[in-house]
Amino acid sequence: MTDADELRRRTQELLAAHPPAETGRLDFLRARFDAGLAWVHFPEGLGGLGLPRSLQAVVDAELEAAGAPDNDPRRIGIGLGMAAPTILQYGTDEQKARFLRPLWTGEEVWCQLFSEPGAGSDLAALGTRAVREGDGWVVNGQKVWTSSAHLARWAILIARTDPDVPKHRGITYFVCDMTDPGVEVRPLRQITGEAEFNEVFLTGVRIPDDRRLGGTGDGWRVAQTTLNNERVAIGGMRLPREGGMIGPVASTWRERPGLRTHDLHQRLLKLWVEAEVARLTGERLRQQLVAGQPGPEGAGMKLAFARLNQEISGLEVELRGEEGLLYDDWTMRRPELVDFTGRDAGYRYLRSKGNSIEGGTSEVLLNIVAERVLGLPAEPRTDKDVAWKDLAR
Repeated sequence: MTDADELRRRTQELLAAHPPAETGRLDFLRARFDAGLAWVHFPEGLGGLGLPRSLQAVVDAELEAAGAPDNDPRRIGIGLGMAAPTILQYGTDEQKARFLRPLWTGEEVWCQLFSEPGAGSDLAALGTRAVREGDGWVVNGQKVWTSSAHLARWAILIARTDPDVPKHRGITYFVCDMTDPGVEVRPLRQITGEAEFNEVFLTGVRIPDDRRLGGTGDGWRVAQTTLNNERVAIGGMRLPREGGMIGPVASTWRERPGLRTHDLHQRLLKLWVEAEVARLTGERLRQQLVAGQPGPEGAGMKLAFARLNQEISGLEVELRGEEGLLYDDWTMRRPELVDFTGRDAGYRYLRSKGNSIEGGTSEVLLNIVAERVLGLPAEPRTDKDVAWKDLAR
């Protein structure tokens, strides 16, 4: 079945059997998953129908027109954009059956335990240890900048299982239960006053071997699937024209002509065009994904996303003048999601400073684009063949 009309028929059957106005939100989402209409490019039985990714838009349009609930994708973005494609590619049948449905419906929130205090940009230098013990692993270490850890039931985790080989080869990938003994989540207060990020301490955490994704020592390769999808999820979001950060600035410009100057006009025009180019490039990237997994090209999109957000938010503060210096609320909160467009200009300006750090620093992403997209010579590496335990720290 590849015909869009047939897909519309299936969607209408779902709506007839589970009218959105009469069906609980969670019940509807579960029924949608079971009908293969969650993500149509996934296999049958796992929320999909094995169809081209591009046909998802057919389902989404029908459901939106009918007023059907969505799965609040911004709240569960880490699960949808990073954990799910990794589980699909490397998980066992049992893991896929256990995790994908509640992940998609939002019943179980996911977080990402990758970065560490001494292994951020150089992620492969991570020091969190996982030691084999019986039919499982005992994990000790610290992770940092963990979005949604205070909400998460599950985490994707990479840990060092062999310190006697070079750093990229001694890592293994796990699924960690955030409710297990030994998992401690502490808030990290940011420049916005909020704590959407956390630091996570792992002390004697026991993970069964059946929660390992991929082979022992093969974690870096598995993690590349996660990281490539993460950069597409951050930098390649589907937006309408003037969606995202450029929208509030353009609206202010139109509605308040007294704020305009010639210099601000020229800068706004330049950024508007760049935002539109980035939006259309993201659309092209999503179309390329129909053919398979995302590659390093997503790094370029994430680079553009970070730079544009910071420049646009800076322009907005200048456009608003003294009003742009105001900030609505310094209250310490632990939010469920980042809302760039639902807050004021001061929030957007402060929060966008993190865009060039989270999801891979801009400096690292420039190297990825240079080496893996443009084919330029790699930077010299002195640690390539050195065992992790012998690296200077």
